[in-house]
Amino acid sequence: MHADAFIETLFLIFAGAALIATVALYLRQALPVAYIVLGMIIGPWGLALATDAAVVDGMAEIGIIFLLFLLGLNLEPRELLRMLREAVAVTAVTCLAFAAAGTGIGLLFGLDWLQAVLVGLAVMFSSTIIGLKLLPTSTLHHQRMGEIIIAVLLLQDIIAIALILFIQGFAGSADPLFDVAVLLISAPLLFLLSFGIARYALMPLMRRFDRIQEYIFLLTIGWCLAIAYIGHLLGLSYEIAAFLAGVSIATNPVSRFIAETLKPLRDFFLIIFFVALGAGFDMGMLPQVALPAAVLAAAMLLLKPLVFGWVLSRHRERPKVAREIGLRLGQVSEFSLLVAVVGLQSGLMTEEASYIIQAATVFTFMVSSYWIVMRVPTPVATSDALRKD
Repeated sequence: MHADAFIETLFLIFAGAALIATVALYLRQALPVAYIVLGMIIGPWGLALATDAAVVDGMAEIGIIFLLFLLGLNLEPRELLRMLREAVAVTAVTCLAFAAAGTGIGLLFGLDWLQAVLVGLAVMFSSTIIGLKLLPTSTLHHQRMGEIIIAVLLLQDIIAIALILFIQGFAGSADPLFDVAVLLISAPLLFLLSFGIARYALMPLMRRFDRIQEYIFLLTIGWCLAIAYIGHLLGLSYEIAAFLAGVSIATNPVSRFIAETLKPLRDFFLIIFFVALGAGFDMGMLPQVALPAAVLAAAMLLLKPLVFGWVLSRHRERPKVAREIGLRLGQVSEFSLLVAVVGLQSGLMTEEASYIIQAATVFTFMVSSYWIVMRVPTPVATSDALRKD
């Protein structure tokens, strides 16, 4: 991509985002929804102003990498293991319920059993981006809520990655079960490797030069991207590897400073993520899949808050906290988009099933983001009473 085209793409994204965000704030609308709409307008299926999808998607993925890295910075390994143990039952029950509902809707609209099951599996996850980007962390109440949400989403992400590898295995691997097993082994190995390097190499360097903020910033970004790349080589996603990189240095006091320093950089790339999400949706397929996608999206938007709220209440969470967690997890995931794309590319999923998932995901992103911003505290709330960072 030429430099002029790259700058033009950034101009379209951020000048457009500034303009549409201004309009959204005056209209008291949710900013993530505005960014998705902008992507639809400037993307290849709209006005075709930003046509290099690979570059936009690449920058968007960096935003997710930094988001997961920052989450890891706030979780010590011992606390993380405790959270995961508590979240196993919640994640298992809710995923089964949502997968069954999605499969039933697929069958209702004439999909065969395989396609319906794939649709059900794809929509059982909730969005890491929506769940965490819109979660304030400034009060104890939301810190506890954040622990639960992070644990559930992390387990869901691991399941989603295993599902994606399994689907890919049908297209290019002789033993997809073996590939999934390698994934489950490589994650602990990567964590042990990163923890060892962080303790005996990275932390001494940070203590030695802790007064030079520019160096700490540079070392942190290099660490995050290096572990993300190593994880990718081992078969993990960049995002999960970046999360492990953050956890590996979470015990160091400098992690709090790093988390605050990287927030603007994270937000820069997350704006690109939401724009890329809107730009990547093929509007030409919408008439064909509109009805099943709308029913599927509506079902998830209704079921997820109710099921999460009920299950968490049964696990002795306070009813108010359980209901709010359900609301914050009441959408389909960006991993669902990956499942849809990989399933279509592998030949395991039909075009109709893939675009039903994609349309439902985008719709739930828009409705859920709007509902969260309008009803509960978020860093981007349009109401002063609800705006908390």
